[in-house]
Amino acid sequence: MGATQSRNTIDEFEVTKFEAMAAEWWDPTGKFKPLHMLTPTRLEYIVAQIAAKLGRDRNTLRPFEGLRLLDIGCGGGLLSEPMARLGAEVVGADAAARNIPVAKIHAEKAGLSIDYRHTMAEALVDEGEQFDVILNMEVIEHVADPQVFLNACAALLKPGGLMICSTINRNPKSYIVAIIGAERVMRWLPIGTHDWGKFITPDELSGMTKKAGLVPLDRKGFVFNPLLWRWSISQRDLSVNYVTACIKPVTCAS
Repeated sequence: MGATQSRNTIDEFEVTKFEAMAAEWWDPTGKFKPLHMLTPTRLEYIVAQIAAKLGRDRNTLRPFEGLRLLDIGCGGGLLSEPMARLGAEVVGADAAARNIPVAKIHAEKAGLSIDYRHTMAEALVDEGEQFDVILNMEVIEHVADPQVFLNACAALLKPGGLMICSTINRNPKSYIVAIIGAERVMRWLPIGTHDWGKFITPDELSGMTKKAGLVPLDRKGFVFNPLLWRWSISQRDLSVNYVTACIKPVTCAS
């Protein structure tokens, strides 16, 4: 597996952007409206992958009972909470300090026990943490060094563990859709939320994943239909938003 290196991958400028929006995490009409719209589709992919790859029956009440799950870059807990409801022991980690109290208060009101921490992947490695599943959703395009970040995530996975990672492709279409469309035309996100130069192509992500010692298993697109006003999972269209699943080989040393 690739070396984790003792390096802080936090991009302070990115953290500051998201801290400024922290109070709006659970407002479905606020600055995180795109994530609220996308979350049901994200959850469908996540649940299907965990059930298939880790042998869980998704038709049971708490199919992920006994699994330890890290939601890295958890924000306000939009994914942490449903994972906890499905039975997982959830650690939600975020580099933006203001996100954590927002997530904690919302989880407490919902009667959920989630271990939220203001920390980063590299610090969790130093603490010897290990997880069966890592959700790495819409985070990698905001870190300072994607490879070092993925190396840390790989070190946090138990052998046989699963990581699900979603991000945005880098091409002319993604610039038009994610930058011009989402930020400047639709005003779904504050201008400057994304840096097109930090977007990552599927092949680049696959290469970094392999370099980190993980085995790519699957990749699909998240596609928005403006006529039906909904997201769906695409087998082929990875041109803008996409998601991947990879596993840590059982023979790989932690």
